[in-house]
Amino acid sequence: MFTKILIANRGEIACRVIDTCRRLGVQTVAVHSDVDARARHVEMADAAVSLGGAAPADSYLRGDAIIEAARATGAQAIHPGYGFLSENPEFVEAVEAAGLVFIGPSAKAIRAMGLKDAAKVLMEEAGVPVVPGYQGAGQDPGDLAREAEKIGYPVLIKAVAGGGGKGMRKVEAPDGFTDALEAAQSEAKKAFGNAHVLIEKWVTTPRHIEVQVFGDGKDAVHLFERDCSLQRRHQKVIEEAPAPGMTAEMRDAMGQAAVRAAEAIGYAGAGTVEFIVDASEGLRADRFYFMEMNTRLQVEHPVTEAITGVDLVEWQLRVAAGEGLPARQEDLSITGHSFEARLYAEDASNGFLPQTGTLTHLRFPEGTRAETGVRPGDVISPWYDPMIAKVVVSGPTRATALLSLERALATTQVAGTVTNLSFLRRLAQHEGFRAGQVDTGLIDRDVEALSARPVPCSRARSIAALAALGLDRGQGAEGLHLWVPMAWTANMLWQNEEISARVEGLGGDRYRVTVGEAAHEVTRDGGWRVDGTPVSAEIGHAPGLVHVFWGNVYSFSVPDPLDVAAAGGAASGVVEAPMPGLVKAVFVKAGAEVAAGARLAILEAMKMEHTLVAPHDGVVGELLVAAGDQVEAGSALVRMEET
Repeated sequence: MFTKILIANRGEIACRVIDTCRRLGVQTVAVHSDVDARARHVEMADAAVSLGGAAPADSYLRGDAIIEAARATGAQAIHPGYGFLSENPEFVEAVEAAGLVFIGPSAKAIRAMGLKDAAKVLMEEAGVPVVPGYQGAGQDPGDLAREAEKIGYPVLIKAVAGGGGKGMRKVEAPDGFTDALEAAQSEAKKAFGNAHVLIEKWVTTPRHIEVQVFGDGKDAVHLFERDCSLQRRHQKVIEEAPAPGMTAEMRDAMGQAAVRAAEAIGYAGAGTVEFIVDASEGLRADRFYFMEMNTRLQVEHPVTEAITGVDLVEWQLRVAAGEGLPARQEDLSITGHSFEARLYAEDASNGFLPQTGTLTHLRFPEGTRAETGVRPGDVISPWYDPMIAKVVVSGPTRATALLSLERALATTQVAGTVTNLSFLRRLAQHEGFRAGQVDTGLIDRDVEALSARPVPCSRARSIAALAALGLDRGQGAEGLHLWVPMAWTANMLWQNEEISARVEGLGGDRYRVTVGEAAHEVTRDGGWRVDGTPVSAEIGHAPGLVHVFWGNVYSFSVPDPLDVAAAGGAASGVVEAPMPGLVKAVFVKAGAEVAAGARLAILEAMKMEHTLVAPHDGVVGELLVAAGDQVEAGSALVRMEET
């Protein structure tokens, strides 16, 4: 076993690797960008090395600096985590050339699975089922259109390089093929530097089921499946293991196919073979097809650990240190059920736009496995993926595990940034999901209901009013004179809605709160009671804010009555940056006439591009930024004038 390793990553995966290393007595070296100098993974590690600027290209993607940091600190091996350099074969070769061990597969194995078209051919040769389609080298638009006709519509155009849903387009009929092809190729070229695409038959009732594999370079085993069908824009949201409705016959067939895939490329370490499943007639052993192989540890690996009792990071370290497979296939079994929900700083009610902010409050329920790289006081930066945590729960059955997930999400507390927590709660309660009737289109079909912004009821507003007046501390209503009640007025803002509540002291910690037409008797006696009924609400305070954690989080601004600063948003006609980011492109010039909805600029933030459009017909009065500018949230970008 190694005595010291370097972790070439950040956030929750770096913390996750450190946890296992601590248990095994392995020292760890963290690397960090300038903005991550005080991050949680840096403080957890035994040593830390700065890599440079905030942008990944200036820090976490600097393979040479990472290798030098490992050598300078005496690390024997490098764990890549996932993302960044984890599937970069040139980095693997550079690590090995420096006399270090790469904790993961060989460069040859990564290359074998790096291009989807070549990987599909390789899998066919290994006897792994693949989706009917075309993965030839020819990229002539006319030839591709004819191949699509042969396959039969609908079809999926997919970039051969990369992942994450980029360079992918579903085409329903021939007349939409040319436009979809151009869009997919353009996006693929921009994202991966490779415009080549393949074409696959579109599976009408698709489920995304993947198999965890582990190899030692020669032999491999599988650790059963995960269902990752709950997706939004091809990004996973809630994962579970095992897959609901899985039969023993299909599990065995998928597991054996995944092992054949791993052994065909001499795979070493943890990997995932992803399959698309045609669930139009339930789960059948002849209806699953190879999609791709991720040659790294997956984000959702904790659900596999929960049902198998295996620490996959420990296995990675042991195999990389020269040991054989830690277990035989017959030694592995499934116990119980597990879910993982990805908690993000994003606004589900506004197109899932990534958010930034300082986490003023963060707390997870006791007994829940929360994989996180942040703490209260940390900043959600525009430079990296806005994941706050992975909330992981387990139970003896799917039904009990699902109840645990609902409770965990209902009692997770986070404030300081907008999150997708209420979206996750609604998804966990979705009738189809609860019944195990999942497919990759479930979220899109019900996205409006799932992503609606939660509105605080009058009871939540009443509790917020007491907190706004400082009467939530259990001190009682000060200043009561015999039987004459004191009264206060609490003024608050929720989502720019002005709220005025009248609060009357009834003695002790009892109050009558009137909000609009609703009146409630609220008691604070260690917990909260509203109209005599105990409720699970909790209060969080931040400067100028009151947070009511009650299933969802409701954040109320408490205006300072002495604050005479003008309220309101940006001036009419001014297009502002919705978040901090980099101005990637500007499409207009001052004096140009534009129609409502016309593209003005592209803002790049959190690995996504956001198109800013004209709010109305008019003339571009003034350009306030140029391509390459870094801007803060709320910065004025373009001033529009009406015609």
